[in-house]
This record gives sequence, structure tokens and C-alpha cells, in this order.
Amino acid sequence: MDWKTLQGLLSGVNKYSTAFSRIWLSVVFVFRVLVYVVAAERVWGDEQKDFDCNTRQPGCTNVCFDHFFPVSHIRLWALQLIFVTCPSLLVLMHVAYRKDRERKNREKNGENCPKLYSNAGKKHGGLWWTYLFSLIFKLVIEILFLYLLHKMWDSFDLPRLVKCSNIDPCPNTVDCYIARPTEKRVFTYFMVGASSICIILTVCEIFYLIFKRVVQRARKWKKSTKRSASHSKAPPCHCHVKPEEKDNKSQPGCVA
Repeated sequence: MDWKTLQGLLSGVNKYSTAFSRIWLSVVFVFRVLVYVVAAERVWGDEQKDFDCNTRQPGCTNVCFDHFFPVSHIRLWALQLIFVTCPSLLVLMHVAYRKDRERKNREKNGENCPKLYSNAGKKHGGLWWTYLFSLIFKLVIEILFLYLLHKMWDSFDLPRLVKCSNIDPCPNTVDCYIARPTEKRVFTYFMVGASSICIILTVCEIFYLIFKRVVQRARKWKKSTKRSASHSKAPPCHCHVKPEEKDNKSQPGCVA
């Protein structure tokens, strides 16, 4: 996997992101992708070869390994990183769509025509909803993968000894030993902690976006109410009243 290409693409999202998203991207690439590429792949590289069982029954070791490791940690994390980073590309695609519409509008109506968007990268209208949807999607994916990791390996733990019983073709209860369980446990807890930090940052950004939108709406509502109140308090205009009507109004009891 070419993580540098993905990092280059996602770095363009920073121009249209909030401070929370910039911190999230730094955490992903420094504490997750970098650790994954530099260390985690090597730690889990020999997991099946060094999974040792106290039996010589053909196929028993492979079946036991598949039973306790239905999905490799390293492949699950790679899939998780792909799924949580790709939604950010939706924002880039939406901004590119806006810029293309702006270009076509200038080609059709001339360079001096009114702009469709004051700023193509500003989070208003549909782009705001796209950005919010990408955050919700990332949050759901992070929680889902943490749940899968916890469900497959109880409490993210990797014991030294696992017992394989009642599984064909193993003849009886077989003891199997995981290679370097302490080292793998440390990396598992580290990746889970980094994922939890990303979840907290995503939740904070969602609340920040919604709060900012509510404040903007409240300010617009206050301005509109002030304008309507100023119009209602304005004195009636007599600029179109005829001179005879003014004289009649100035004399009480005058009949027109």
C-alpha cells in the first residue's frame, strides 16, 4: 500500500478543514500509519509460522490458527485506515465539483459574471452537509472496527496459551502458543488508544460544526427580527397626502 500517495491526497483536505480535523489527520499519520508501516507489519509478519501447537496432526495447527485469528490484526488495521481516511476525499470531490461549476459559469457568461460561490471551499450549503456526513461516517467506522477487534479477541488481549478443542481434525484438546504475545499486546493497546483519540476528536468536531451552525442561524434570526421591528416602529409617511387633506386634519370638526 502506498501510504505516501494517500497522505498527499488527504493533505489537500487541510485547506477546507477545521482545527480538530487537522489534529485528527496528524494523529492518523504519525501515531497510526507510521507505527503500522515501521513496526506493526514486522511484529505480525510471522504470526502463522510461529503459531506452535503440541500436535503433529496434519491440518490441526492451521485450523486452530484460523479459529483464534479469523482476521489478522495487521490486515484489519489496514482496512480500518483505508475506510476512515477515504471519507475525507468526499470533501475534496465536492470542492472540485464547485470549482468546475464556477469555471463553466465563467465560460458561459463571461469573466465579469456574478460568482456562483463566494468561496468554493467554504463550508456552506451542500458542502457543509458533505463535511458532516464524512465525519459521521468516520466515527461509525472507528467504533465498528473497535467493536470487531474487541469481539474477536476478548478485551484486546493476546494470551500466551490458547486451547483448541472440539475442532476437526484435531483429535483432542490441543495447546497452542502465540509468538511474541507481549509485544503484540503492547501494539494492540497502542493502536486502540490512537483510534480512541481519533474518535474523541471526531465527536468534538461534529459538535463544533453543529454549534457553529446554530450560532450563525441565531445571529441571522436576530438581525431579521431587528429589521422587522425597526420597520414597524417607523412613523407613517405623509409625503403623498394632498394639501387639502392636511388642512382638514389640522382643523378639528372639519367635514370634507
